[in-house]
Amino acid sequence: MDNNILIIDDEVEILELIEIYLTIEGYGVYKAENGLAGLKILDENEIHLVILDIMMPGINGLETCRKIREDYNIPVIMLSSKSQDTDKILGLGIGADDYMVKPFNPMELVARVKSQLRRYLYLNTQNRNQSEKHIIRIKGLVIDTRNHLVRHYNRKINLTPTEFEILLLLASNPDTVFSAEEIFERVWKEKYFESNNTVMVHIWRLREKIEENPKEPKLIETVWGVGYKIEN
Repeated sequence: MDNNILIIDDEVEILELIEIYLTIEGYGVYKAENGLAGLKILDENEIHLVILDIMMPGINGLETCRKIREDYNIPVIMLSSKSQDTDKILGLGIGADDYMVKPFNPMELVARVKSQLRRYLYLNTQNRNQSEKHIIRIKGLVIDTRNHLVRHYNRKINLTPTEFEILLLLASNPDTVFSAEEIFERVWKEKYFESNNTVMVHIWRLREKIEENPKEPKLIETVWGVGYKIEN
């Protein structure tokens, strides 16, 4: 799979210049002209590295970097027209991995991108090898059973403990259809009563959080007259 890089800069010329060099190297490129647009792209796509300008209108690069670090550990390379050490220290201090001063050599930026990705992907591979038994990956979902964390294509999903247990049950048994009664008795560990619609309500809440369109679910499927499943 290609590594995807997000460039956030309010200078269109800079965006297009960096895009050309990264595309030549085979990277997938996403572009945003402000911090809010960049954060939206990050939430909706699988991004492996961010190139981020500091001086932008609205949410500046420093605040954008802080928000990125709340949910993601991907590399961030900051760009700035300021060359003072204090600015560099500030950028690195809030979570940036590297810092370049404008104007910069595009080939040097590409070299730094490659270096950051090598380190990030190597460390992630090492961490995955140690903790993969705690991770379930299915249809864009990444479920960390040890830390009770769920992501869908890099978008963090906040679930209640009960919602997490239902999702874990379905994802741990792909292609298996579970009736409402089976789900209730496995998750709540109580006897199911005929008129109990608790499972249906929780499935709907789950879909609201993880499905692009809860009314046309692609992840948690309904098998009419039988129950629910997640296909592998």
